[in-house]
Amino acid sequence: MLDCTLGDRVSLPCGHLKPTLRRSAGSVAFAITLSTAQVEERFGGARARCYNLLRFDEGGTLTVIFERVKGIRESLTKTRESVFGQITGLFGPTEINDDFWEELEMLLIKADVGVKTTIELVEWLQTEVDRRGLRRAEQVEGLLKQRMIEMLEAAETPYLPGTRLLNVVLVVGVNGSGKTTSIGKLAYYHKKRGDRVVLAAADTFRAAAIDQLKIWGERAEVAVLDQGPGSDPGAVVFDAIQTAFGRREASVVIVDTAGRLQTQYNLMQELAKIRGVAQKHVHKAPHETLLVLDATNGHNALSQARHFKETVDVSGVILTKLDGTARGGMALAIANEYKLPIKFVGTGEKIQDLAEFNARDYVEGLFASNGRED
Repeated sequence: MLDCTLGDRVSLPCGHLKPTLRRSAGSVAFAITLSTAQVEERFGGARARCYNLLRFDEGGTLTVIFERVKGIRESLTKTRESVFGQITGLFGPTEINDDFWEELEMLLIKADVGVKTTIELVEWLQTEVDRRGLRRAEQVEGLLKQRMIEMLEAAETPYLPGTRLLNVVLVVGVNGSGKTTSIGKLAYYHKKRGDRVVLAAADTFRAAAIDQLKIWGERAEVAVLDQGPGSDPGAVVFDAIQTAFGRREASVVIVDTAGRLQTQYNLMQELAKIRGVAQKHVHKAPHETLLVLDATNGHNALSQARHFKETVDVSGVILTKLDGTARGGMALAIANEYKLPIKFVGTGEKIQDLAEFNARDYVEGLFASNGRED
């Protein structure tokens, strides 16, 4: 989906088109309607790669929907105006000295970059500064950004690589991390790309958890399968897989799990059993195991990352509430210390506020321009 405002001219393979305002079920979207003939004429061979933007109705009319999606940079406003604003302020036309390095190290740690990652960053910068013969602090900012991007990209892996009939995505995390909300957003993310989605309510310890998932399922307009409170989570997963794969009713199964504290050994072992059910019935499933981490939880979230990775082989992270913290550097610590890629970032409260993570966008979003907002 593209980010635009009413009246923007949007450049697509079909040429320059002007969106019109459309209201549906209390929401507002921007839409362009074309006939099938216009699509064939304008899109040609580019039609396939733009399919995620296109929707056909029964009458053969194409609608291209543009939603207002909150981006990574926008969600980092608090961080950019707080700790990283102070870091940007260090990069002036002043001499590099011991005070500069001490202040930079202190601020990076304060920004939740993590002690280990901060030390690695500062030591790398000091080596580069000496090697290049740099003297002024303003010459360090570009190097810091470069190294941050390299750290994040070193951990990157694609989300659901390859092609298969059924993708199984397991979502784990502690209570209060934004797990159920993230599942709803992820379901919507898949649905707007043309996937058929089933949500498996395998958090059977709390009746409220099933109810919450059903609410998000309704918002995303996807099916939710449950067997009621107290049921066997493995049986719920099996039922969802049978419904999706056996009856060909979905191409993506997203599994909600109980909000587990990483110290609760029995619950963590039960989570491993859920993975076993998925593996038994779908080749190489789960194809993603996403850990939901609250960006406002700092060091505790890093502890969660370590414990969950050791127990359930986490493949990536959904970082939530990034817009609610003034210390948004946690992604660097997660990627560098635990080699876990950030797959998605929760950028706001709306169902569409889930952004695919991009290392360069994230790093540029941390820094103000010359200590000010662009």
